[in-house]
Amino acid sequence: MDKNKAKTQRINRRKRGIRKQVLGTPQRPRLSVYRSLKHVYAQIVDDLAETTLVSANSRQLGVSGGNCSDASTVGKTLAEKAAAAGISEVAFDRNGRKYHGRIKALAEAARENGLKF
Repeated sequence: MDKNKAKTQRINRRKRGIRKQVLGTPQRPRLSVYRSLKHVYAQIVDDLAETTLVSANSRQLGVSGGNCSDASTVGKTLAEKAAAAGISEVAFDRNGRKYHGRIKALAEAARENGLKF
């Protein structure tokens, strides 16, 4: 089996397991993080209403998103937008990725700027 195909299957298996347990509600929406090779995307989602409440990404902010400092910028911006929207508590969805590197940097920056999860 191709190495990249096997890696993608592992990520998707973890993603399905996480999504079985993490559900975004109006009281505690889900913070979903997606990481590509060049950029980082994060959004706060209410799964019951199937709507995105707040979003931020590295493309929108004009940063590369390929390193931890840019990911923390996205986390800080997302937390500020969430506070403006009245969201203080979220459920964290790492989208099948390990809690490491850019995912961890985004989460810690969001926590430092007022989000609780």
